[in-house]
Amino acid sequence: MSATGMLSPGSPIEHSRAAAPQLFVVVDTEEEFDWSAPFARTNTSVRAMRQVHRGQRLFDEYGLRPTYVVDYAVAANPEGYQPLLEIVRDARCEVGAHLHPWINPPHDEPVNRANSFTCNLPVALQRAKLAVLCDTIAASFGRRPVTFKAGRYGLTDATAMLLEEAGFEIDNSVCPRFDFSSEGGPSFRRFDAQPFLLPPSRRVLEVPCTVEYVGRLPLTVAERLHRWASHSALQRLGAHGVLSRLQLVNRIMLSPEGNSFDEMRILVRTLVSRGIRTFTMSFHSPSLEPGHTPYVRTEADLGRFLDRIKRFCDFFFGDLSGAASTVSRFRASVVPTAECSS
Repeated sequence: MSATGMLSPGSPIEHSRAAAPQLFVVVDTEEEFDWSAPFARTNTSVRAMRQVHRGQRLFDEYGLRPTYVVDYAVAANPEGYQPLLEIVRDARCEVGAHLHPWINPPHDEPVNRANSFTCNLPVALQRAKLAVLCDTIAASFGRRPVTFKAGRYGLTDATAMLLEEAGFEIDNSVCPRFDFSSEGGPSFRRFDAQPFLLPPSRRVLEVPCTVEYVGRLPLTVAERLHRWASHSALQRLGAHGVLSRLQLVNRIMLSPEGNSFDEMRILVRTLVSRGIRTFTMSFHSPSLEPGHTPYVRTEADLGRFLDRIKRFCDFFFGDLSGAASTVSRFRASVVPTAECSS
């Protein structure tokens, strides 16, 4: 469990089953670093941002306006933010905030795994880091962010209150069905992909990552079996892969990182059948250049990565007759009604 508690469930946003599915894109726009190495304040290179157009060209093709949630390394470095400026000026994207506390001033905490979750820091330090990040984004992009995503999904009630205090309207930090408590982070085991209004004021809209268990088993059984297979010894034996091949249970995120097109398609079809109508595709900006993430090591990997995005968009806008949208547009359509009913 996180040192500062957990995130309370909020008021869900209900959708008509007749509504068209909506697709959002949220890109964790950040520095390159070795994911297997310890966290370090010196990892601030943002050279991979020169390749951001590789994803943007695809989004333009489908009328998608991604939300680039940028962290301090990107917002503070011209090499990081300049590749986005033309896209911002042409209104082809939105810019939000992404907090990696280990590289975001002020540097008043030890750098370690527990402190990589923003929610584990003292409230005053969280507030200070948010202020620096927002001011830096405003200076680089000419506007303050209203969308937030915590690095490593480090959100609890205390952090959510700080977001409202700082003027944020949308959060994308909840990662349903994941439990980070073994690393000192929050657990989102009991959350699903349904958007909801964060308590207590219901002014910040939570649009979770799109994650769910799929397979033949009932949800409660699927979760228990997946958690059993997550024990380190069973992971080394490939237990998750066995359960997936047997079509018993597979935890899938709507992301081209580590998920096949078929998995993303099955995930969305499953959630549509359960009444979900909003979907968030997410990935990390360094995946647009080979060699920075485990998902894209070579040019061939990059080609397959982009092809997965394209095939998914063809499916979503073709087979599902879905609509391209943004998290901010979605909030504008639902929050006034939700607030009036409270």
